[in-house]
Amino acid sequence: MRLPEYLKRPIIDTDKTKNVRRILKDNGLNTVCENARCPNKNECYTKNTATFLIMGNVCTRNCRYCNISCAKPEPLDASEPVNIAKAVRDLGLDYAVITSVTRDDLPDGGAEHFAQCIREIKKLTPEVKIEILTPDFKGDTRALDVIITAQPHVFNHNIETAEDLFETVRPQARYQRSLDVLRYVKKSGLITKSGLMAGLGETFGQIELTLRDLHDTGCDIVTVGQYIQPSKNHHEVAKYYTPEEFGKLRTLADEIGIKHHQIGPLVRSSYKAAELIC
Repeated sequence: MRLPEYLKRPIIDTDKTKNVRRILKDNGLNTVCENARCPNKNECYTKNTATFLIMGNVCTRNCRYCNISCAKPEPLDASEPVNIAKAVRDLGLDYAVITSVTRDDLPDGGAEHFAQCIREIKKLTPEVKIEILTPDFKGDTRALDVIITAQPHVFNHNIETAEDLFETVRPQARYQRSLDVLRYVKKSGLITKSGLMAGLGETFGQIELTLRDLHDTGCDIVTVGQYIQPSKNHHEVAKYYTPEEFGKLRTLADEIGIKHHQIGPLVRSSYKAAELIC
């Protein structure tokens, strides 16, 4: 299927976008903006912001929608938390978003590395709010406790799709496990957030059920955006939702009682993240 015009974004290259790339390169950092081919990358770069991707740029899982490669990962970079903090300072961020590849090879799934990043940012720029977007840590509550103790401002873990599609597009993940992660973290008092993609083959009713399940965990913030196939080797787009259909999903989220949501064709997990809580 052809990409609809409302999903196309212009290429933007300005002094600001070049400065963001320079700061990231100088600190040896990855971003999900680049690795996941986010359509909003240039818009965010013009606003001097980016979503940091920690623990390497290859993943131990092979989700069929994701552009990040599945391969044997490198050892963790011990200097990465300090370099993340420096980049946050140099970019002048008020709100920092950190995500990661999934590291099932690590005993704690990388939870301590996340915590170190949070601590280093707080040390260098204590006024900055921090959102983390994590894998499920295989549901290990000890790993989640490490994250909770570090006290990010927002804990985000994406459900990604409806339960019936997990076996096809997320075979190494579990729908109920992701819900349990969100439910466990919410009990600590942190703001929780999750997101899903539309267009992988789910029905409108399955999206509604997923939104209700997220609401039942106490999830504070939900994002929904259109899935865009990264390459011909990835899961095909089953449907392009129209802007009007995304409007119906916004109405549905309101009816369900989700406190804060961002729903639209080009919405991604960390797109305009600060606006949802600031």
